[in-house]
Amino acid sequence: MAPTRTGFELQRVYDATRRSGEYRVLVDRLWPRGVRKEDADLDEWCREVAPTPELRRWFGHQDERYQEFVRRYRRELSQPPADEAVARLRELSRRRRVTLLTANRDLERSSAGVLFRRLVHRRPTA
Repeated sequence: MAPTRTGFELQRVYDATRRSGEYRVLVDRLWPRGVRKEDADLDEWCREVAPTPELRRWFGHQDERYQEFVRRYRRELSQPPADEAVARLRELSRRRRVTLLTANRDLERSSAGVLFRRLVHRRPTA
């Protein structure tokens, strides 16, 4: 996904190359296949914002479950520890571009896509 004016971008970890000043965050719970940790060029692996293992297994990337997955995942993002990580990423994006990285092929219909839209569109609550 193209960069937004809020400072977030979403890319596949396999395709991403570092740009000057960006902060690179892997947002998958599982490490991406075929990527060596020493070659990943990450600033952070933020597993707290990924769906829980139970939700990920339930969804199983079945198209008919996608809308319910989004609803459940958004609920997870509003609870600790995910909500704290979301707030921290938002704060970080005020100072520099934050690139969310995922191994998923379908960026739009992935948990990383849901997280990206949450970070870009939802205003923090105070």
